[in-house]
Amino acid sequence: MPPAIPLATYRLQLTAEFDFDKAAAVVPYLKTLGITHLYASPVMKARKGSTHGYDTVDHGQFNPELGGETGFARLSEALTRHDIGLIIDFVPNHVGVHFADNPWWLDVLEWGQASPHAVSFDIDWDLLPYRARGGVLLPILGASYGEALERGDIELRYDPDEGSFSAWYFEHRLPVAPERYGELLRMIVKEADAGETDAGKCLLSLAARYTGLRRPNRKDAPAFKAELREIPGAAEIIARGLGAYRAAPDRPAQTLTLHHLLERQHYKLGHWRLASSDINYRRFFDVNGLAGLRVEDASTFAATHRLVKQLVANGKLQGIRLDHIDGLRDPAQYCQRLRRLVRDAQGNTKPFYTVIEKILCEHERLPHFAGVQGTTGYEWMNVITQVLVDAGGLGALDETWRQISNRPPRLAPYVKDAKRRVLETLLTSEFTVLTRLLARIANGHYSTRDFSADSLRQALELYVLHFPVYRTYLTNSGPTAPDRKLIDETIARARAEWFAADEGIFDFLRDALTMDLLKPGRPPHGAPRVRRFALKVQQFTGPMMAKSLEDTAFYQFHRLLALNEVGGDPASSGLTISAFHETMQARAREWPLGMTATATHDTKRGEDARARIAALSEIPGDWTSAVSRWKVLNAPHLTLHGNYRAPSATFEYMLYQTLLGAWPLQGPVDAGFVDRLQAYALKAAREGKEETSWLNPHEAYENGVNSFIEKILDPALSSEFLESLQTMARRVALLGALNGLSQLTLKATLPGVPDFYQGTEFWDLSLVDPDNRRPVDFGVRHAALASLDNPDWRGLTRSWPDGLIKLAWTRRLLKLRNELADVFAEGDYQPLAVRGPHADHVIAFARRHGRAAAIVVVGRHFAPFTQAGREWPALDGFDATVDITGYVVKGHESHELPVTQAFGDFPAAVIEARTATAIRPSRPRARG
Repeated sequence: MPPAIPLATYRLQLTAEFDFDKAAAVVPYLKTLGITHLYASPVMKARKGSTHGYDTVDHGQFNPELGGETGFARLSEALTRHDIGLIIDFVPNHVGVHFADNPWWLDVLEWGQASPHAVSFDIDWDLLPYRARGGVLLPILGASYGEALERGDIELRYDPDEGSFSAWYFEHRLPVAPERYGELLRMIVKEADAGETDAGKCLLSLAARYTGLRRPNRKDAPAFKAELREIPGAAEIIARGLGAYRAAPDRPAQTLTLHHLLERQHYKLGHWRLASSDINYRRFFDVNGLAGLRVEDASTFAATHRLVKQLVANGKLQGIRLDHIDGLRDPAQYCQRLRRLVRDAQGNTKPFYTVIEKILCEHERLPHFAGVQGTTGYEWMNVITQVLVDAGGLGALDETWRQISNRPPRLAPYVKDAKRRVLETLLTSEFTVLTRLLARIANGHYSTRDFSADSLRQALELYVLHFPVYRTYLTNSGPTAPDRKLIDETIARARAEWFAADEGIFDFLRDALTMDLLKPGRPPHGAPRVRRFALKVQQFTGPMMAKSLEDTAFYQFHRLLALNEVGGDPASSGLTISAFHETMQARAREWPLGMTATATHDTKRGEDARARIAALSEIPGDWTSAVSRWKVLNAPHLTLHGNYRAPSATFEYMLYQTLLGAWPLQGPVDAGFVDRLQAYALKAAREGKEETSWLNPHEAYENGVNSFIEKILDPALSSEFLESLQTMARRVALLGALNGLSQLTLKATLPGVPDFYQGTEFWDLSLVDPDNRRPVDFGVRHAALASLDNPDWRGLTRSWPDGLIKLAWTRRLLKLRNELADVFAEGDYQPLAVRGPHADHVIAFARRHGRAAAIVVVGRHFAPFTQAGREWPALDGFDATVDITGYVVKGHESHELPVTQAFGDFPAAVIEARTATAIRPSRPRARG
């Protein structure tokens, strides 16, 4: 049996091309590598052709494209045979909608608020303007509604197998409300001139029986459809009669008829651009095809978790990764329900591994949720990067960025500008819902009714602009003390920027956000509205921060791209070794079992590409000189038109960093690399929203960027640049490889569960998704692993570009984790003092449990030992010793361990040891 809590996880991205059976074939390799738990991307039924699985359309069945239930059973059997546990990535926050594959969504479109699934979606039914009845906006049209209607893109169809009518817009199915079937049938029979036929009379009789108050409801609709389906000859008449609704440019009457029918549905069709301003269902960020789920509704929770409960009960699931926890209305309530479900399914209280996808901002602390062991590890990835970055070089990089961007190297102004942009475009509709709700609350009592809607909107906007993290975690009972403090501080910053008369508007806003409006003795306000507002704001600030920080500012602020990572701080000044130790000691006390990641499907670049770019902080002068030369060499390849250039100066600087991060270690640069870089550049430019964007693409600028990339990578046009780039790339690649091995060592030995993203056992030079989801050749990796039973570390260092050294070190580290399982799973963290001239180049600590221990020694800032990246480091040049007082190391008598002795031929070491006295852990092994 695998351990209840993982010792090491391995993330696999499942797709139709890499399904359950392909994953099962990889299991023996994972076992040999030392992995204890497979960590799979979402396995529930997703949209056809999904490359990631986050567009789940049915939580109740396995994805048929992955092999369905039988394929999952084969994977489960393979995992059991090799004693490997399973963790699945689960999506509780949203589902894929539109198209024709989500039964819940289709039912809501057909029945509106009468659908039993309407409660599962966060829809504001009464917000559609100019409609007598409520509805949901569907922003699915590629043109204006009028244009799509008149040219016949919207087509009414009849399904004879179901006895149902639907409008179709290409692949999107739009069920017609059954209460309209009577008028439909009458119009169809008339158009087909079939009133005197037997089938026509039957159709008219059926229509007559369901008119007025007797229109089909959910109870009698199945019988109505069945009777319609069984009328002989009905399908032929309907096929002819549908011409009455066949819109076309030369058929104005039919176009109008179809329009009137569509206007009487529970939905309203619109151009996709309307989503930013008029959409009235909660989305995942700004993705129209992903609708938010209300898992706070007990029936919705039960239905979406039925399969999960079954897997836990059958012993086929040992853990779960919760996607986008910040999207939920009440994460604390959700986690309590999930823990209860797991316990009921298991029939006991044995540990079940649960981690949450949660992005923590600088200095933010993770709230404790029931049954949750920690996060998926973004924060620890950034801590590792910050301690490996050379803080001494960041000042020079600040000045380089200042000169290129003509802006100070401060991130806050970028984020604030990005928030304004996002509020004005991508998330306007969600913000409008909040401001309308706040205005209704204010209007609910005479003491606050004079706060105008416009003033409330401006005040709430300032609050959002100054809100520094992703969200608060209020429950129905109110805020915690930290959340109240955060709200108060944000209100104070917003108030300081308010130039109109205050007259209590910020006090009112604060009391609405904290739900203090509902306290006894206060003027009465509607409790459901106040709670809805306060909790809904929390669901808004998360996407707001994500779209502004990660998906905008991170693509504008390019001072050092290694720091521009999910959950990171691009303006970071680095992390001292002492601060790193303090952080890890706190983690060992508070979150010892969360994941530690260095690459995920969400990271902006591969872990070794990031490690390379971090190395630029070690050689800032050489880097700045190289960039200055490259700008001159590549100036002829710029596209200049009017007042813009492609690429912009800041974007060009970003491209040079990206090139060094992704530059192939072996072999020539081919067309595939150029394509990858152009695809990355297009996404980066649109995300940055400066010269172009997803909403308003600037084709000329984008073509200019593509042309620039193609030309600078063409040896016939840019030989001098490419020679210079190659020289710098070799140096940065070596420094990056050393950084990468240090990064790997830290990930595998720090408190927490190391997670290995697919394929990263070799050098990971990938770019942002979808580049980091490219297929992985596991056959090559398995064969290579078999050849490394007794690694020749000196030989591996000589051939380091082939990546075998990273694979060998990965297995070595995982072997130690398995052999010293209690040390790494339950042991504490003790910093070890390093002395000597090169002490600042060494991170040393011990993990201890009982008498067992592991001493970890990791190098950093390798430039001085490598001739600034020109040769593998002379490890005997490290003039430093580690104080190992209190530890017994076999074959070593002194209390001082020379770093050169620890390293040998390798720039990191993990040494098994014994403690002089037993160390007892003071914390539980797992959170309940």
